[in-house]
Amino acid sequence: MNITDVRIKVVAKEDSKLKAIASFTIDDAFVVHDVKVLEGNNGLYIKMPQRQSPSGDYRDIVHPINTETREQISSAVLSAYEKEQNS
Repeated sequence: MNITDVRIKVVAKEDSKLKAIASFTIDDAFVVHDVKVLEGNNGLYIKMPQRQSPSGDYRDIVHPINTETREQISSAVLSAYEKEQNS
């Protein structure tokens, strides 16, 4: 799997944990929108798109199956966010 594109939209709220909304493309063939870049106690992390269930719980709509893929996506999105912040 290759992440072939990452797009970042920085959120301009200073007191918010939400820092950006991202989209990423896999193999120039599949895109995932609405990935959140959040500031946590241990630094930046990503949260996959979610939907609220009828019971009120939130569940990921899409998510990686294994740790290696999760780390690859996280690294690509957070690197693009840092690049956007430094430009």
